[in-house]
Amino acid sequence: MAQVEREHPADPADGGRWPDRGEALALMQEYVSSLGLRRHMLAVEAALRAYARRFGEDEERWGVVGILHDFDYEIHPTLEHHPQDGAPILRERGYSEELIHAILSHADHLGIARTTPLEKALYAVDEVTGFAGAVALVRPDKAIAGVQPSSFKKKMKDKAFARAVSREEMLHGAEALGVPFDEHIQIVVGAMAGVADELGLAGRQGE
Repeated sequence: MAQVEREHPADPADGGRWPDRGEALALMQEYVSSLGLRRHMLAVEAALRAYARRFGEDEERWGVVGILHDFDYEIHPTLEHHPQDGAPILRERGYSEELIHAILSHADHLGIARTTPLEKALYAVDEVTGFAGAVALVRPDKAIAGVQPSSFKKKMKDKAFARAVSREEMLHGAEALGVPFDEHIQIVVGAMAGVADELGLAGRQGE
């Protein structure tokens, strides 16, 4: 962990610091008890890491944002409080304002403009990871690796399926990121497949 810490010193832009993955996971475990929510945060981490590699950005930093983006959801489960009331907790720990702003930007109701690749990527993958997981779980093999853009989009047309997920947000997120929607699905699904065991989406191949 010491090596990772040296790679993430205080951000000269705002004086804050970036936690390493171990610290971010510890904070997640402190505030999040739900296995489903933890898995969602890990799925977003994996997708952001994939996009960081694609865009030549800092994979560790992007991954930390994924882990922490919903850390306060259980203590602030309504839009009146999430994620904005989680920001002071992160500031108390001395975290970078760049990290905090990225987390805040994924909430449409706050009206924060997404101007950086990280902010656009977080918004783009957030809903898609959840929807992809739901599609995987209705497959016979329960495996995320088998989810294709065609099956993903077919389920999008079924308004009763995962009805809480905004189809418009998923489409808009990919468009704002500048990635064709089919390719976006493939990137997110591929990233989730890489950590499928952690997400409970490896399927039944071994049964």
